[in-house]
Amino acid sequence: MPTPLSLEILYEDEWFAVINKPANFLSVPGRGPEKQDSVTHRAQCLFGEAHAVHRLDFATSGLILVAKTLESHKRLSEHFRERRVQKEYRAILRGKVLAQEGVVNKPLICDWPNRPRQIVHREWGKAATTHWKKLKTPPGSIHSHVALFPITGRSHQLRVHMQSMSHPILGDEFYDALSSPADERLHLHAYRLEFNHPFTTAWLKFIAVCPF
Repeated sequence: MPTPLSLEILYEDEWFAVINKPANFLSVPGRGPEKQDSVTHRAQCLFGEAHAVHRLDFATSGLILVAKTLESHKRLSEHFRERRVQKEYRAILRGKVLAQEGVVNKPLICDWPNRPRQIVHREWGKAATTHWKKLKTPPGSIHSHVALFPITGRSHQLRVHMQSMSHPILGDEFYDALSSPADERLHLHAYRLEFNHPFTTAWLKFIAVCPF
């Protein structure tokens, strides 16, 4: 957890900053004074102006972009909306995944009685697609290390899609039935982002080393 007003800034220029968000920390302020501490709030304190371009779940760690101007926010948001940003996550899934790679294409919708949980719903859900690839697993591990490539950006998409494969992400309080309060974190990390700079158009690549 960061100390007061600290942020792990991996890159910064006059238009935006790339920040490595810790697990169990808010991307944007929540409701109430006790939930104001967040990546965006701290960025505003540091930069004077900061706008969230996208979000990571509270439990997820890794790369997050914060725009320093409204024009930068507009341009970067368009990149995400038009799917011009390459995203890669790293995760540990419960159990042994047999295939080497695959695609999950299942529409998602909020499970309103149990929100913020999401569920697969063929009729009313919004289209959601995730590519995944198995990574080298440490000797003796009974679980599977994978790289995840979300094509869409639905809420809890990676978490629900992995659960739908019968291999939920370790430590997922919502979707891993075998998780417990003793789990230190959700094993999901936003590992890589690649996109064109919103003003110079240079191709940029950022990586945050996976902590697990």
